[in-house]
Amino acid sequence: MVAKPLQIGMISFAHLHAEGYAHAIQANPNTVLVGIADDVQTRANQKAERFGVTSYSTPEDLLSDKEVSAVVICSENAKHRHFVELAARAGKHVLCEKPLATTEDDALAMISCCKQAGVQLMTAFPCRYSPIAQRLKGYLDSGRAGAILAFRGTNRGSNPGGWFCDKSLSGGGATIDHTVHVTDLMRWLLNDDVVEVYAEISNGIEHQEFDDVSFISMKFKSGVFGTLDASWSRPSGFPTWGDVTLEVVTENGTISMDMFSQNLIRYSAKSEPAIWLNWGGNMDYYMVDAFATALLTGTTVPITGHDGLQAARVALAAYASAQTYQTINLHTPAH
Repeated sequence: MVAKPLQIGMISFAHLHAEGYAHAIQANPNTVLVGIADDVQTRANQKAERFGVTSYSTPEDLLSDKEVSAVVICSENAKHRHFVELAARAGKHVLCEKPLATTEDDALAMISCCKQAGVQLMTAFPCRYSPIAQRLKGYLDSGRAGAILAFRGTNRGSNPGGWFCDKSLSGGGATIDHTVHVTDLMRWLLNDDVVEVYAEISNGIEHQEFDDVSFISMKFKSGVFGTLDASWSRPSGFPTWGDVTLEVVTENGTISMDMFSQNLIRYSAKSEPAIWLNWGGNMDYYMVDAFATALLTGTTVPITGHDGLQAARVALAAYASAQTYQTINLHTPAH
């Protein structure tokens, strides 16, 4: 345990992952959840009461608290830039929910603002901290599997509803929501960037303005290619937000990962559906711990704003590809 734990505030509980991050902060001896701010005051009050912390009247009030060194932002996707820039100008380090932004310009502006302010920006990709993903990474890095040749991934879930279906707040639908997690895993495992994207996207399940069917093909600089099913194709009673799986084809065979297969199933007499209670490690806890450790030791956060940008660019390119029926070539963005 460090001499003085990292004091963290949370801005917005709009995103479903905020609850897990708040629990992770409170469970870690090296972090303290100071308080919660939200642009919906009733939500801030409810969550602050639940976690036994201060409810701030506005995000600006939280950011003016000198005890707060860092913030976790879990707002609607389109609001990420606003809150990140507020935090950076207040001198607070940031852990921002994925996707980092709904446009490449916003993501670049967020990265630039944090750099100019001298604060760190980390993208929330907890899947990297799943124990099974860590084991897969270690095995591939050992060289025993040989070179990676191809990926086949899925992140299929149900429609979260609410603002996730409002394109002005979410930036799209299933594609912007579910592409980035597995794309980041592929980039991390391969240590390479995507250079080509082709996608087929539709709204064929619910026939609304947002997309709910999403199949993406991507090619990396090294020539490795991958496919991803990022659809909201599961019913409303599906027990988890996504079924993150990944098959890695290598020179020596195929490795299959099912991230959430270690679970207990809880049934309730109430109306809610059955849910999975995962065991074997809490990826939210490990991600928050990695964020705090980097800040407390003065090292670079392990998942940077650039990582968030690169994953978001694949989702944005997928939309462009689906509109034009063409493969989208990605240029190398400014760092």
